[in-house]
Amino acid sequence: MSAAETKHTHHAIDYIEIAVKDVAEAKRFYGSAFGWTFNDYGPGYAGIVGEHREQGGLCQSDDVKTGGPLVVLFSRGLDATLAAVRSAGGSVTKEPFDFPGGRRFHFTDPSGNELAVWAER
Repeated sequence: MSAAETKHTHHAIDYIEIAVKDVAEAKRFYGSAFGWTFNDYGPGYAGIVGEHREQGGLCQSDDVKTGGPLVVLFSRGLDATLAAVRSAGGSVTKEPFDFPGGRRFHFTDPSGNELAVWAER
């Protein structure tokens, strides 16, 4: 197995691409709310930097659709993450709620994409 092959897990989510109306605004939002950093590939695409490799991208699109797969992020401090999302300009669509594994909330980014964040109890 090559070094490149060991960076990927078979049948696991490998890369998330988020369609956004404005790449620069999306980078500002996700950078401010979650501390994400990016590799720029021109004005229409930015790769989301992960610990060992890119794990996703922000793709410029005039046709941002809601209702696709729900991307769920993990947080070690849900209330602080909630405050960061609001401060960065996100809109909370479901306030924090309990579920059997912990707590979570849902939000939309400035392009209208809905994501969720969860934390253990």
